[in-house]
Amino acid sequence: MSHPVERFRKRRESIRSELGGAERVEALRGAGRRNVRERLAAFVDSGSFEELGTFARSGNPADADSTPGDGKVGGHATVDGRPVTVAGDDITVKRASSSQVGSRKLLRLYEQALRMGQPFVYFGETGGARIPDTLGAEGFVQVPPLPALALRQRRIPMATAIVGESFGGSSFLSALSDFVVQVRGSCLAVTSPRVIEVATGERIDMEALGGVDVHARVTGQVDVTVDTEDAAFAVIRQFLSYLPSNAWTPPPRGPAADALEPDEQLLSLVPERRRRAYDMRAVLRRLVDGGTFLELRPHLGRGLLTVLARMDGGPVGIIASQPLYLAGSLDPDACDKATRLLCLCDAFGLPVIFLQDTPGFLVGTRVEHSRLLYKAMLFQQALSLARVPRLTVVLRKAFGLAFFSLGGSDMGSDLLCAWPGAEIGFMDPEVAANVLFGPRLEGLGPEQRREQLQQLAGQISANTEPYGAAGILKLDEIIDPVDTRGVLVRHLRRLAGTPFRPGHERPLASWPTCW
Repeated sequence: MSHPVERFRKRRESIRSELGGAERVEALRGAGRRNVRERLAAFVDSGSFEELGTFARSGNPADADSTPGDGKVGGHATVDGRPVTVAGDDITVKRASSSQVGSRKLLRLYEQALRMGQPFVYFGETGGARIPDTLGAEGFVQVPPLPALALRQRRIPMATAIVGESFGGSSFLSALSDFVVQVRGSCLAVTSPRVIEVATGERIDMEALGGVDVHARVTGQVDVTVDTEDAAFAVIRQFLSYLPSNAWTPPPRGPAADALEPDEQLLSLVPERRRRAYDMRAVLRRLVDGGTFLELRPHLGRGLLTVLARMDGGPVGIIASQPLYLAGSLDPDACDKATRLLCLCDAFGLPVIFLQDTPGFLVGTRVEHSRLLYKAMLFQQALSLARVPRLTVVLRKAFGLAFFSLGGSDMGSDLLCAWPGAEIGFMDPEVAANVLFGPRLEGLGPEQRREQLQQLAGQISANTEPYGAAGILKLDEIIDPVDTRGVLVRHLRRLAGTPFRPGHERPLASWPTCW
């Protein structure tokens, strides 16, 4: 007989190289796809992966010899030198279906990540619950992990990448995550097209059910979509780079900003006329370190940008109007993504910067029926409860409730300032003129009506200048636009001395990750 150590080595090598069968591994390779161990190795720092649970197998004795790892693979590693816990679905073992032992492995890894205070990253492509193992009561009640993860209170960052057809377990994990990236060609859903057809008679393909375009433009259930796994790895690394390893640690800092010279280009980026569109991303590139940032949910709620970036070497969240779409109006989806970013930043100690250029909330039947009322008030509640430093700049216009929702007066901002040409009021002056003087304008011809409307709107505009709000100290300061980056950086430095509070002590850390 061979020595026990030799038998162990052969057994371990067989499990790790052949997974659920050498032919299945070759089939993946032939399709140009990585298996789960190759995926984890490609994501983490080279040679840093330490696997746990290699010898786990199905709790069903009949499947014990054919389920190495029981469909889940994971362990601890480093990413860019920082400790992380990583795990993923192994589709070579019963389509990575969720089972007792495999789920127990994931829970064990997550609990270890929580105790060690390091991020948890998951790569999902599962076929759902394992059948027939989970059909009976005894088998069904032994599949653990969701309650533990649902109670995590954002104590550690959690990211999920959907890299294949994902139903059930890994889809649930994505909804509990702080960051979700989906690879084109994958599917994210609760149930598969086959189950839907059997249960309802509806026929639908993977792409239409839960492809990247569905989630990027309709559901908002992913933050970023990418074309390749390598792009998914890169964007998760970027996301993690903005966050501390846990909520007990201050955010990571890079080199401080160089000389903060006035930036004359800012004046040319923002048109003077309030109704002229422009891309707020161009402004962001002038304000943040290196001109780089990570935009979240870019195709949803497009009148608002939510991004992670760095200023003066420190990570910040930025919530900014986007006049290029809907003139910068807020709709239910914009409220959702702003609330989500506020929760993330509050839990992990990132200051939040608001850049306002908005005509207000979008009006109409569609947004009313999409629960604008509830979404707007949820956003207001989150803003009121946030405890991280907040800085607000009104660039060009800020009308209606949107002014307050985006960090306006009496909403807890540590700095509230405006550019000299900014307009602040209940509504757009032209809209207000139509409301106030509608009867007077009705009998006029088109040209005369237009001239009269502009004149009346001009009169109203005189009262929306920022000096009125600054005069009663509802604005802290009116600033020169070219000094915007310098003002923000200097105040961030001032606020850096705020005593650090662990994330779990902040109210928004306990808010759900989805609603």
